[in-house]
Amino acid sequence: MKIGLFFGSFNPVHIGHMAIAGYMLSFSNMDQIWFVVSPHNPHKRETSLLPYHHRLEMVNLAVDNDPRIKVSDIESRLPLPSYTIDTLNYLKEKYPENDFGLIIGADNLKDFHKWKYADQIMNNYHRYIYPRSDFDERELHLHPNISYLNAPKMEVSSSFIRKAISGGKDIRYFLPVKVFDYIEKKNLYKR
Repeated sequence: MKIGLFFGSFNPVHIGHMAIAGYMLSFSNMDQIWFVVSPHNPHKRETSLLPYHHRLEMVNLAVDNDPRIKVSDIESRLPLPSYTIDTLNYLKEKYPENDFGLIIGADNLKDFHKWKYADQIMNNYHRYIYPRSDFDERELHLHPNISYLNAPKMEVSSSFIRKAISGGKDIRYFLPVKVFDYIEKKNLYKR
């Protein structure tokens, strides 16, 4: 089975994440997508990161029992900091019958060489790339083992949503309904 791994802190998961997952399932050769909720991205500051259990629960609510999408907490059980290569190698060993690939935004390609064991990832795992505004498509030829999917650009970001909520804005239409309800019920991101 071809499985696309969608890594992220999902702080919070939003309609952009879900639209990308839906696009990948419909317009690529993936059979399934696994949202891999990261405890902490080693390349990002942790200042506004909600506790892991909230972020994991919101992704579960967003997926809402779609059989084509799984939610994985694997990185919460691996040594920290969590590096993509360690998770990929663990999953490949645990599920050898599956063919794992990465789903990443085109903006990540620019600094991909800085990822831990980037060359091993590039050579052993297919990367499915979705468009981002600040990316020049001519750079794609510099990267082996990728599929660039011309999905609609998602300009929604988790940081925009956090800032809007803390500013008292109504952003219900930027979030899956159950995620919005969870944020309201738990009074998250309000400061």
